Amino acid sequence: MRLYSKLRVLKENTAQPCVVFLHGLLGSIQDWDKIASVIAQSHSVLLIDLPGHGQSQSTVLDESMGFDQTCQLIVDVLQATPYKSFIFVGYSLGGRLAMYLSSVFPLPSSINIYGLCIEGGNFGLVSEKEKQLRLQNDIVWAERFEQQPIADVLNTWYKQKVFSSLNTEQRQVLVRKRSDNLGHSIGMMLRATSLAKQPYLLDALHRSTIPMLYICGEADNKFQHLAEQSQLTYQIIAQAGHNAHVEQPERFTHVLNTFLQQWK
Repeated sequence: MRLYSKLRVLKENTAQPCVVFLHGLLGSIQDWDKIASVIAQSHSVLLIDLPGHGQSQSTVLDESMGFDQTCQLIVDVLQATPYKSFIFVGYSLGGRLAMYLSSVFPLPSSINIYGLCIEGGNFGLVSEKEKQLRLQNDIVWAERFEQQPIADVLNTWYKQKVFSSLNTEQRQVLVRKRSDNLGHSIGMMLRATSLAKQPYLLDALHRSTIPMLYICGEADNKFQHLAEQSQLTYQIIAQAGHNAHVEQPERFTHVLNTFLQQWK
């Protein structure tokens, strides 16, 4: 079982860290096309389709081991490249996996993470009550994805508060774009990588020496609040909501490129 990935090698400097892009729930490597094409001019770039997504749609997880199993699959992809050092760029679910991978998951000695750029990734829940409520919510969504026409579910999904900055046209574009997902695969991933099953990562991130930048859109009130409270270095993307790298790709790329300057 191997995740689908695409590697763009920068010939000039193979000793430089490779930049790894991880998409969010319902996404694929195509979400990063505009940004990765710019970053690939100065860094090697690795794009990965997460389990149940894109060309990794058929990859099935054990729902009780979702985080560890996904991280091992990511590590397998990393070890198949000519690189030993990596910088992760992760959005939402991809950001949560990147934080887990760098702070909790037991990495092999051959893999070194040099930096983290996290967009709208949740650090985790603290109380058991919050975790139970979130798990129940994720199970309800998973069942809807598995049992109902995906376009109908997506129409409701993108009306959640976290996507409130989207206008009607933007919402319709996302529904069309995401309708090629398989409902049962999304349901599996929702259960396996529910925020309720993720440990609270902020303390481990504070202990880490890995340089980290947190990014969120100025209209993404929930994650802007998390960023402000986190005591991590963060950057706000103007005129963007939760999905800043899609809504404002040029601004996002500028912020990411500035962060990557330290490894040139």
